[in-house]
Amino acid sequence: MTKHIPASIEISPKQALESMDLVGNFPVGTRVYITDVGTDSTDTIVKGAKRVKDMGYSPVPHFASRRLTTHSALEDRIARLCESGVDDVLIIGGGLEKHAGEFDSTMSVLDTGLFDRYGIKKMGIAGHPEGSPDFSEKVAQDALLLKQAYADRTDSELRIVTQFGFNAEQFISWAEGLSASGVNLPVHLGVAGPAKLTTLVKFAAMCGVGNSIQFIKKRASAVSSLLSGFDPDEIVNPIEQHVLKHPESAITQVHVFPFGGVKKSADWLRQRGSWEL
Repeated sequence: MTKHIPASIEISPKQALESMDLVGNFPVGTRVYITDVGTDSTDTIVKGAKRVKDMGYSPVPHFASRRLTTHSALEDRIARLCESGVDDVLIIGGGLEKHAGEFDSTMSVLDTGLFDRYGIKKMGIAGHPEGSPDFSEKVAQDALLLKQAYADRTDSELRIVTQFGFNAEQFISWAEGLSASGVNLPVHLGVAGPAKLTTLVKFAAMCGVGNSIQFIKKRASAVSSLLSGFDPDEIVNPIEQHVLKHPESAITQVHVFPFGGVKKSADWLRQRGSWEL
């Protein structure tokens, strides 16, 4: 019997607050990540997380480190999210060239000890299988080693949640190669949900995953045309087959970016058997 790898999904704070596509469309307990691009207030993020929690899902708000302002503002956000039932977060760099406040990296946020103080043990951190335009591969590797050391000296449950991409072989190789460098955290590989290829090219350009843009364009004629739909099973199936053959794999889940719409991604996950309502 085919093993379907579990999946989480990502939404915006506005969707968390308003979208009816969330209601009853995910299995109870599904991790629903809530983005932070620096334009939404703590009030909005907290209210969105509470609505997600009230629907029976597990809200995972992002903390974009370089977009955060002060230690007290960070503590206020953590405290209020905890009051809303949040016990899982994603802490990322945030993508700004110059940090907006007191924090310049994920480690500077982790080192405050605030998540531990408020009892949040489950934390995701960023992974970049294709690299990033913002930093070198060595910088990325050193950062992962620092976070591995943090996990080793605390009782936190860290996991790596990666940027999305379209080359399953490359993503698998990256995830399984981490242990050789001393990083032994579970990996949730980012994948795009069903969407037009033109939409995926746009988001890939915005997110700086240039290799994926070239990968899509090279394969466009084989998949169909750039105006037609992308089938995520082309990426997820090889990942699942790998995990099935290698039960000790670092890969434990996929994380879905619903660029073609939340409902379309939810429908796809249910149809393929990853989600059962």
